[in-house]
Amino acid sequence: MQSAVLTEPETFEFEERSRPDPGPTDVLVAVGRVGICGSDVHYYRHGRIGDFVVENPLVLGHESAGEIVAVGADVEDVAVGDRVALEPGVPCFECDACRRGEYNLCPDVRFMATPPVDGAFTEYVAWPAEFAYPLPENVSTQAGALCEPLSVGLHAARRGNVGVGDTVLITGGGPIGMLAMEAARVAGASQIILSDVVPEKLDRARERGADATVDPSQEDLAERVADLTRDDGVDVAIEASGAAAAIRSTTEVVRQGGSVALVGLAGEGEIPLDTHDIINGELDVHGSFRFRNTYPAAIDLLASGDVDVEGIIDFEMPLSEVTAAFERTDDPSLVKGMITVGD
Repeated sequence: MQSAVLTEPETFEFEERSRPDPGPTDVLVAVGRVGICGSDVHYYRHGRIGDFVVENPLVLGHESAGEIVAVGADVEDVAVGDRVALEPGVPCFECDACRRGEYNLCPDVRFMATPPVDGAFTEYVAWPAEFAYPLPENVSTQAGALCEPLSVGLHAARRGNVGVGDTVLITGGGPIGMLAMEAARVAGASQIILSDVVPEKLDRARERGADATVDPSQEDLAERVADLTRDDGVDVAIEASGAAAAIRSTTEVVRQGGSVALVGLAGEGEIPLDTHDIINGELDVHGSFRFRNTYPAAIDLLASGDVDVEGIIDFEMPLSEVTAAFERTDDPSLVKGMITVGD
């Protein structure tokens, strides 16, 4: 099989590798579509994200879906021919986090495209059947691949405790911000405000149902939110940009007793927050890391038509043009790119 391998920053090389054999509890999936995530781009540009360093050649790509072509001897719940979305993180099932049910916090998780675990920019992937979720006929392989970023959005909305009738601010109009907006809407939010500094992303947000948009480079975000909420502030702020200014703004725009969910990764790990705002306003500030127990819900939302993920895809390019695809991600007006591996 052909695999696109990151051998050094900004360098993909194609390698012919042996097609893997599924273990007893694994499935072998012919990869169909793989989304390009911001973390993939960061590894491509810099060869690392924080403490995760690409020291050996690495296959990127963790937002994937495809068709099962072989199953292990002990697999019962899925079969050859099933189209599936692959949840990219496999926990140990033995640590305290896993025992608590918080398997996304497992310190020994094997996560696709996170060194040293290879991802899905390859023709075939062997993966535990427990983390391969069948897709209904009316859910495309493209949409199935985006169950991963949708799951990030769903988890962020859960962490922020978004409920019926809530007013929600989402900072950042990239893939996670767009899908967090979808997650907030299906959770019952009555008013959704999205902020970004890229006009095309604000246009896209309005097209996708945002009640209001704000460009914080052109107007004061806190003042605009105050105008939109009759000086009360939003019930929930979901920070999905990673921009330091946006992170700092979250405690300024949330009402007293409101919630903040931080999901965007900043370039610097330490960013000052106004603790007076947090204490005096009795704010709940939550980190939101990846996701857990979200894929079934994500697939149900796609099947029902309640959530649209394909609408954030700006381009698809074949695996053979993976370098050109990654270079296209530099265009700030684009939200999502996707790699086509197979039909």
